[in-house]
Amino acid sequence: MSTTPKQALFAEFAAVARALGHPHRLEILEHLAQGERGVEALAERTGLSVANASQHLQQLRRAGLVAARRDGKFVLCHLADDGVLQLLSALRHVAERNLAEVDSIVRGYFADRDSLEPVSPDELLGRLREGAVTVLDVRPADEFAMGHLPGAVSMPLDQLEARLAELDPTQDVVAYCRGPYCVLSFEAVAALRARGFKAHRLEDGLPEWRAAGLPIEAAAA
Repeated sequence: MSTTPKQALFAEFAAVARALGHPHRLEILEHLAQGERGVEALAERTGLSVANASQHLQQLRRAGLVAARRDGKFVLCHLADDGVLQLLSALRHVAERNLAEVDSIVRGYFADRDSLEPVSPDELLGRLREGAVTVLDVRPADEFAMGHLPGAVSMPLDQLEARLAELDPTQDVVAYCRGPYCVLSFEAVAALRARGFKAHRLEDGLPEWRAAGLPIEAAAA
């Protein structure tokens, strides 16, 4: 039997779904949502070999989820468009609602470390305009340089303990990182609260803030 146009479309949609069907690829997409990366940098951040990271990137590129450009002798990869973020968000929400295993992980790790309500982007934007909050970007410094929230202070999680004296203990602190399940902001908020700071996390991360059309700053060249 010949393939109908609808069946042909479904086959292509299935190819996209297959490309998403590996945890390493989802992690790679999370890193690419922060900004462009070469395969070596992605391999280092994900703990994969360069060859393995390259194979996953090829799958993502064939599915139209990742694009690349050449910069001299380097090839830099990035998300194809904001629709990839929307797809990942939809995947997350469906899994949260319908998979008991996901609910168990969220309740067992994330909820236990987030007893106070997270701050919404709209709320944070209003408090930024009032100058009523210190915003901490707890991602690695190179990710901060590629783009960050207005007025944010770069304070990677591994530097937090040594730099507490830089923070005003009378001012609220909001920490953010790569996305809603990035553990960096959860751990930062827990550490700050343990030391008496009034701290919250941003409910999403830098990619969701950017996709919502909210303002972004980049480090000076």
